[in-house]
Amino acid sequence: MKYQSLDLELATDDPWRLDGNPFERERHTQMLRLSLSQGVVTHALEVGCAAGAFTEKLAPHCKRLTVVDVMPRAIGRACQRTKRWSHITWIASDIQQFSTPELFDLIVVAEVLYYLEDITEIRAAIRNLVQMLAPGGHLVFGSARDAACTRWGHPAGAEAVITMLNETLIEVECVQCQGESANEDCLLVYFRNPVRVSIKSNCRP
Repeated sequence: MKYQSLDLELATDDPWRLDGNPFERERHTQMLRLSLSQGVVTHALEVGCAAGAFTEKLAPHCKRLTVVDVMPRAIGRACQRTKRWSHITWIASDIQQFSTPELFDLIVVAEVLYYLEDITEIRAAIRNLVQMLAPGGHLVFGSARDAACTRWGHPAGAEAVITMLNETLIEVECVQCQGESANEDCLLVYFRNPVRVSIKSNCRP
């Protein structure tokens, strides 16, 4: 049912007012700023592309960009919007099922995880994402706050997911974006994957 609802919304001209709403434009501006904090991106993963509004902003700054979305209609619309670039790979998949041996130096996942069924599924998706993030790589997460997500019938929002991400990643910066309505209130967080150094002993038995 939730995917049917998303598919219907994707049939409209400006789904979720991502182009026309000042709040959404500011959210994307901040997401892009956080995404480019380390300069040019070698290989990025965007999870959930909607109609391609943010994909269009991110693509010029990436040498390679992989986009994953569970909705084929979303990929079709985003692909059409960004057809002038040839370095984008499109994959229709649930983020819990998507897997690749490649590691990404940037992962962007915004307004996506709360669509999962419950906390267990959200944790599984986070584990999957962290496994695909290169050591020293960065993850940009965005979501409406817990209170809004609870009103919408979702299992968790920004605060809950940020706590989970902090279990394995290092929080670098948090930004609040707020619009005119109660539903226009989200947190964007920039995380870094720590580089774990293994120490080899030269001692002999």
